[in-house]
Amino acid sequence: MTSVERGPAAVEGAVGPGAGRPLLLGVRHHGPGSARAVRAALQAARPRVVLVEGPPEADALIPLAADEDMRPPVALLAHAVDEPGRSTFWPMAEFSPEWVALRWALEHGVPARFIDLPATYTLAWERERETEKETEGETAAEAEGEGATSADGLRDDPLGALAEAAGYDDAERWWEDVVEHRGTGEGDPFAPFAALEEAMGALREADDTDAGGRESGHENGREGGREAVREAYMRLQVRAAQREFGDDGVAVVCGAWHVPALRRKPAVAADRALLKGLAKVKADLTWVPWTYRRLARAGGYGAGIDSPGWYAHLFGARDRPVERWLTKVAGLLREEDLTVSPAHVIEAVRLAETLAVLRGRPLPGLSETTDAVRAVLCEGSDVPLALIHDRLVVGDVLGEVPVTAPAVPLQRDLDRQQRRLRLKPEAADREWELDLRRENDADRSRLLHRLRLVGVPWGEPVVSRGSTGTFRETWRLRWEPELSVRVAEAGIWGTTVLAAATGRARADAVGARGLAEVTALAEACLLAGLPAALPTVMRILVDRAALDTDVGHLAQALPALVRSLRYGDVRGTDTGALAEVAAGLAERIFVGLPPACAALDTDAAQEMRRHVDAVHGAVGLLEEARATDDGDALPGSGELRSRWRAVLRVLSGRDSVPGVIRGRAVRLLLDGGELGQDEAARLMGLALSQGTPPGEAAAWIEGFVGGASGGGLLLVHDERLLGLVDGWLTGVSTEAFTDVLPLLRRTFSVYEPAVRRTLGELVRRGPGERGRTAATASGPHGFAADLDTGRADAVLPAVRLLLGLGPDPDGSDDKEPAGVGT
Repeated sequence: MTSVERGPAAVEGAVGPGAGRPLLLGVRHHGPGSARAVRAALQAARPRVVLVEGPPEADALIPLAADEDMRPPVALLAHAVDEPGRSTFWPMAEFSPEWVALRWALEHGVPARFIDLPATYTLAWERERETEKETEGETAAEAEGEGATSADGLRDDPLGALAEAAGYDDAERWWEDVVEHRGTGEGDPFAPFAALEEAMGALREADDTDAGGRESGHENGREGGREAVREAYMRLQVRAAQREFGDDGVAVVCGAWHVPALRRKPAVAADRALLKGLAKVKADLTWVPWTYRRLARAGGYGAGIDSPGWYAHLFGARDRPVERWLTKVAGLLREEDLTVSPAHVIEAVRLAETLAVLRGRPLPGLSETTDAVRAVLCEGSDVPLALIHDRLVVGDVLGEVPVTAPAVPLQRDLDRQQRRLRLKPEAADREWELDLRRENDADRSRLLHRLRLVGVPWGEPVVSRGSTGTFRETWRLRWEPELSVRVAEAGIWGTTVLAAATGRARADAVGARGLAEVTALAEACLLAGLPAALPTVMRILVDRAALDTDVGHLAQALPALVRSLRYGDVRGTDTGALAEVAAGLAERIFVGLPPACAALDTDAAQEMRRHVDAVHGAVGLLEEARATDDGDALPGSGELRSRWRAVLRVLSGRDSVPGVIRGRAVRLLLDGGELGQDEAARLMGLALSQGTPPGEAAAWIEGFVGGASGGGLLLVHDERLLGLVDGWLTGVSTEAFTDVLPLLRRTFSVYEPAVRRTLGELVRRGPGERGRTAATASGPHGFAADLDTGRADAVLPAVRLLLGLGPDPDGSDDKEPAGVGT
């Protein structure tokens, strides 16, 4: 149908066409009842042009709404060309009246246009608002909505005011009763709009009276004045359309609040005067995917609704909406392995209908169906009800836009890679297990790391299940509409994801403030596969490492460098230069750590202890990496480890070093086999002697057995150490005990409950009773004095099978499997 004739239903009246007046259809944004009423009114009136509230720069994008690949929810995105991060959205769902109006116009060959204030002014206003808030010391909020701004008073929540006047305490329930649960005019498709216009007119009169005529002038910088400017621009566009298509051939779909203002007819010169001198910026617009979660008011959207999934159901269900909804709920619960039968659904429908009658509602609404679901399908539990709210009432729907929609070059490249790697953006959380030995998975990993580097956190790394090796990565992916803005922002770094990540990495390296930032960036470059950026990062890394004398900074940097060596090995990257830098950092840490640990306060000592732990793990991995490159068979016997153990010995015996660090050094030496049980007990005895201040002794205990490093099991298995701790603790004075109690509680609270129970039982028995209940004279209860090699050898075949080595033909397992420990 290429043209539309005026139909016989051009009804005279307050809202209907005729008498030289445009058809003004005031709606609630994202209201399915409004959407149905708009469709019926347009079908009856058959206008020659449809005007919709929205930015006029997007007129060229309207035909894309008819593309078969366009699937709402979608949004018009406008962003400043010179500042892509400054943006605003106009979201639309399939049940949005604006979307229905656009689709009707396209299906019937009728021109459609947007008539709201251009985005070029709206974005400039947002910049002014942020400047004003910064001046006032406030935090600028994200610009979002229909390009509209709200002011104090009734205009903030006109529906809430109408609901209160009708005796409702919930605006959503009132709207459902008067709009969603009724027909579209009962023979007069314009009646709902006439009633709503009359109500909004009364509200605006009251609001203008309360505000002292707030809209009568252009209050520069004020929200009410800005709204007056918007409405002045819309009136000018309506007048222009009337001149082109006739006085009664124009239909306008806009927020109901604006209808009384558009009905007024001030002088054209007065409206134009309001538009003079407005600041503006150059803007680009396009369609972007949107989600139901971002349509929800809980997502921070100012014009949002509470239940987009429920509204989509009401709009799409042609009949029996309650029965169809409860069937959806039952299907979801059954997918979660909950028992729900057809009888449950029937009973829930009956209960919802009964509740609607008791509450005086025309049909069961969301509150009635929710109560019925809780009572019948969920058996009174709110746990499955939360799942229903998340999956159905709100929903995980993500819209789609056609590839022909305008986009920055970086977005185009990202779209191509998403299709090539079969990584489809989704609104719901989804975990991906990647095996980096597979080319496709390795490319996926590089893409996600590159996007994080340019500030587009589509994926978040999470702990892998069942494997901690470097060949596996686990990602949690979730696409948010705001990421489209992030992509536009990142376009300043390059036109492809690779180029943008490379440019951003180089710039971040130059602007990095500390050594740790540069080492983290080097790690990110290896993970993202950025060989062109790595030389720049490495040059700056070498310079920063040579100039930085802070041992804490060096200790922070070393673990990231060592991790980079492992990642480089997995991804086939040459990391020789990186290994040399890491070895140099380690040498400088060995020299500077003992002096740096002297005379530290409590907080600094705790931080240094964390550095010691990090360096200890990094040295082991670094030695293995160097040994692998040199072809050594026993990487654990290298020079770096020997030097590091010498440093730990110095730390363990130096009185000027805080107790938490000395205790930790003793523990690391004990775990590494460099210190015998007797020597460890002797050092503990010295640390817990009566001459040591209680606070220092408690700190030594925390360093030795604190944290999630198996300290509790060490005390369980070595009753000599437990006896030393017990004896020291019972000898602490009452006053000192109060001081050390928080530290001791922090130390022992991290143990597993079973470990704490065992320790409590051993202490309860007392030093004279512990050994008597043991299975042997020299070992604690349940443990022999020495290792049972026969029982230990019995597990070797299973270990070989798990590692994929097959049975040992010689019956021995002396050879260490390659890759163990990685």
